[in-house]
Amino acid sequence: MSITSHIDLIGLQRISEAVGTTLKQMREYAQPGMTTKELDDYGGRILAAFGAKSAPRLTYGFPGWTCISVNNEVAHGIPSVRKVLQPGDLVNIDVSAEMGGYWADNGGSFVLGPDIHQHQPLVDASRQILRIALSRIRGGVRIADIGGLIEGEARKAGFRVIKNLVGHGIGRSLHEEPTEIPCFYDRYNRKRFQKNSVVAIETFISTRATLAHSLSDGWTMATKDGSFVAQHEHTIVITDGQPLILTEANCIWE
Repeated sequence: MSITSHIDLIGLQRISEAVGTTLKQMREYAQPGMTTKELDDYGGRILAAFGAKSAPRLTYGFPGWTCISVNNEVAHGIPSVRKVLQPGDLVNIDVSAEMGGYWADNGGSFVLGPDIHQHQPLVDASRQILRIALSRIRGGVRIADIGGLIEGEARKAGFRVIKNLVGHGIGRSLHEEPTEIPCFYDRYNRKRFQKNSVVAIETFISTRATLAHSLSDGWTMATKDGSFVAQHEHTIVITDGQPLILTEANCIWE
């Protein structure tokens, strides 16, 4: 969507605060021995307290309030009573929701407890690459160039990017134009970022794999070769200068 009024901005700020705060508090609440279902139910209660509705549940009938992916899972992990978090797990939480007709999306990966499997460099790279990408986004910049920047920064850090999971426009629904904001240079993508538009920018930084594959549950996407992937995501408003980061309440850079 394109912001056309102060009312639009206030609505987007409110739902972005809801999803950002939910992500932050879920990250702080997570602990070894907890099931991902327990963690998701906690997130669901926070969203409800804000008056927000889970976007994946509302839009797709997803069997959870949030998406929680663990270790080789990349995205859209289903919260489960059978999935128990362990020390050193690489955990990704993706929280998106609707409130008052406005939508926002954010996500972040983190290591649970001590980094016994050495995942922290991957997490740090994903987080820092998102920071760099956002610093370059403004009205008129080619989407493909930001994808190339993300891919190049990942390569410099010794990693790769997932090419079939992308950022997207957002605002009046969960997925809007531009429908694809990839983590790589797509020479066929001629679109440019538009001032005052709202987008969700995501990094999917991988140890080896470049594709995520759907599992038999019909939702979860994972690597086939045992690769690990870290993702970070902010919903932003594009300006002529530095973007307005709507989901800063998630504190993913702290």
